[in-house]
Amino acid sequence: MFEVITLGSGSAGNATLIRGDRSAFLVDAGLSARQLKVRLGACRVSLETLSGVLLTHEHGDHTRSLKVLLASHAVPVYCNALTARALQDGGLAHSEWRIFQNASAFDLGEFSIRSFSVPHDAVDPVGFRISAHGACFGVLTDLGHATRVVFENLRGVQALLIETNYDEELLLQDTRRPWSVKQRIQSRHGHLSNGAAARFLAELDAPLEQIILAHLSRDCNSPQRATEHISRALTGRATSPRIHCALQDEASPAFQILSEARDETPAPIPETSPPLSQMSFLD
Repeated sequence: MFEVITLGSGSAGNATLIRGDRSAFLVDAGLSARQLKVRLGACRVSLETLSGVLLTHEHGDHTRSLKVLLASHAVPVYCNALTARALQDGGLAHSEWRIFQNASAFDLGEFSIRSFSVPHDAVDPVGFRISAHGACFGVLTDLGHATRVVFENLRGVQALLIETNYDEELLLQDTRRPWSVKQRIQSRHGHLSNGAAARFLAELDAPLEQIILAHLSRDCNSPQRATEHISRALTGRATSPRIHCALQDEASPAFQILSEARDETPAPIPETSPPLSQMSFLD
């Protein structure tokens, strides 16, 4: 068993705490440094005790607090080579990079992590399959559509964080965003809508017990709309997973990801990236 707590999720910033018996780490650090410290403190976790920060991609709403936090805390940052390069090119000087190879498993504390590529307009964005103590959790955020690689890597997970970024109707009605921005959001390298996430969940081969809906747009979605879409899609399943909407302004409850007799970890689908290593791109 281990715990998952979303510290905040939405267009203004994303960060999730994963906590086991002996270690704890963040998936993304997109909240402000102040808010991240406050919300970690409420979970009785300090930056000094974190085993690392695991990054899905380099966009600011997933990395905003890194520069401030890493200036005073030498927390290892786990990401692939292109994401590290993009962050260093953006001025993030850091000595504790842990570079992983997409589609290969590596350890972070007591956890086994596997990354997999997702289609999004970042340099090399990924999702994660996170396992420990016989329990398995998936992280699927910031992608325009679900590929075969996504389906295969999340097969058999017991819990999943998945983005439901926008409601199709509300996005079309929105008067703030120009059409070019709407096209980007809806593109195959943009974000998942409520409907797209619902279709993915209906097709996913996994005994889901917990679903966390994440990265909701303030203007073009609502927790009620997102939850209704997902609930309808899962009607008729043998078991009904619990559905929770992660919010931007507050942390979620602690979700317990419980152990099962077996972990149906799929065979890796080869992707190209350097192996896990400590490295610096600064010459």
